[in-house]
Amino acid sequence: MALRELEICGYRSLRSVRLPLQQLNVITGPNGSGKSNLYRALWLIAQICEGDFAQSICREGGLLSAMWAGPRTNHKKPLRMSLGFRTDDFSFQLTCGFPAPSGSLFCYDPAIKEEAVWFGKQRKPSTTLLDRSPGSTWIRDVEGNRVEYPLILGENESVLSQLREPHRFPELFAIREEVRGWRFYHTFRTDEEAPLRSPRVSVRTPVLSHDGSDLAAALQTILEIGNAGKLLDTIAAALPGRSLEILSNDPEPWGKSPRYTELSVGLATSGCTRPLVARELSDGTLKFLCLAACLLSPRPPALIALNEPEASLHPDLLEPLARLIVDAAEFSQVWVSTHSPLLATHIQTISQVAPIRLQLKEGETIIEWAEEE
Repeated sequence: MALRELEICGYRSLRSVRLPLQQLNVITGPNGSGKSNLYRALWLIAQICEGDFAQSICREGGLLSAMWAGPRTNHKKPLRMSLGFRTDDFSFQLTCGFPAPSGSLFCYDPAIKEEAVWFGKQRKPSTTLLDRSPGSTWIRDVEGNRVEYPLILGENESVLSQLREPHRFPELFAIREEVRGWRFYHTFRTDEEAPLRSPRVSVRTPVLSHDGSDLAAALQTILEIGNAGKLLDTIAAALPGRSLEILSNDPEPWGKSPRYTELSVGLATSGCTRPLVARELSDGTLKFLCLAACLLSPRPPALIALNEPEASLHPDLLEPLARLIVDAAEFSQVWVSTHSPLLATHIQTISQVAPIRLQLKEGETIIEWAEEE
């Protein structure tokens, strides 16, 4: 289920953006041009399907903070924020605004005003799977019948996150589960107290966690059931004189006395008589290992989104990172938001995919190449 188009209206600097997408998408532009806003809009769509939309808006400062704050052409229309996307098979759109005035103190919750899912690009009554409007929600069931949704819906969360009875609504459940499988990486904790710097109880980990806390287990999983050769070759090329070692506190994990096995990251280093452990490695080295783990996942997700992956990395690591990103796009759709012209250039040189450049005009994010067409 590849994304073909993202449509965002009324979110922060994104007054009205329609962005066609490819298998590999690199978003660039100066500071404040809206790169992070586009990334976060995509992330919010994933939170819609997780049932965490309202809390995510709250963590951004509330709906008032998330809304487009620029000039409006029609002051008679209520303020609205719309998030939507289109794939090869279907389209989704959710529109929210402020709740109706009442005595409640929750007056800035994102109240869902409209929500729809339909087959294809153009919405028609015959192709609509889900239609939610104030006071009414209907869904097309497995037999193609249009039925009123019987359960009371929370007004600040999507129908998709509140669905029940997957056997009755299999298409909508499939959409939800696909979106919930998207992976977003924008912060890897590498401070002194970061979990990835300490041994962790081992558990097979085909998908790296969002914060990188299970790095050692994710790397060991790649070594055992993934593309171990690619991982080791990448580390050797990016970090000359070093090789990966996953360290265990149990020299005989299959011995007669069972015990918990803890794993930690280590790098055998030329000139050192022992491997350097995670607590001794630089932030940039650990971050590169995290990026390698997420991009070489033995269970590639439908979408991998990276926000400023170049942060903390030495410039020499950007070309190996670019190769990982391009290779990952063979199995997953990849989104990269970057401040680094060098990283964008490396990706373009390897993949022949030109970056999408943003600029800010009077507070509004503009796609440069879209303006030229």
